[in-house]
Amino acid sequence: MKKRAIVFAPHPDDETWGCGGTIAKKISEGYEVLIVVMTDGRYAFEKVLGINSNPTPEELKEIRKEEVKRAVKILGVPEENMVFLDFIDGELEKHEKEAEEKVAEILDKNNPSEIYIPYKKDCHPDHRATYRIVKNAVKKLGISVPIYQYSIAQRFARIGPFIDFLLNFFKHNIVQVDISKFLSLKENAIKEFKSEVSIISSNQQSPLVGDISRLLKNKETFYVEK
Repeated sequence: MKKRAIVFAPHPDDETWGCGGTIAKKISEGYEVLIVVMTDGRYAFEKVLGINSNPTPEELKEIRKEEVKRAVKILGVPEENMVFLDFIDGELEKHEKEAEEKVAEILDKNNPSEIYIPYKKDCHPDHRATYRIVKNAVKKLGISVPIYQYSIAQRFARIGPFIDFLLNFFKHNIVQVDISKFLSLKENAIKEFKSEVSIISSNQQSPLVGDISRLLKNKETFYVEK
């Protein structure tokens, strides 16, 4: 039976940002990868850029959904292996019990060999909520498989990530995956998120994400709780 990895993304982009190279590598190794997008990402422009028209949050929701489909297809994930839970961006922690039930159903149905979730200390509340939701669902089902945490939002902090890396490194809780052979795929996938890496609105002065180089390292780092 084919091994299966499930990647939980708080927003439509985190799966590519955090573990796009690992996704491509796993598929090359014969894994099936399922991606679960927890929220719809509708408020990225409003919260970061103060823009709520051209595009509206509802329009941005659809734009980002199509972008993530194209991005993960480049990595090797077919659209039928994507699940959109469509919780409202920024409000996941208000719906943790409902989300936990949905996640438990997905886990129970798909019998994963590996699970990927956001790092528990990421600064965005949707990231921390995703961590809690998946961990609770795993505990509820009694699943015993490796759970890898990828960090996105915490990278914007200066000291925290470095201290966490050192502490986890000495505890042997760090896993680094060499994705050098898949880096070009990851870069092409990231570039499909045009709403984030380029200017798509006359209301914009700059893109949401200006420099993607920090996302394009030869190794992707994961935290593993023991």
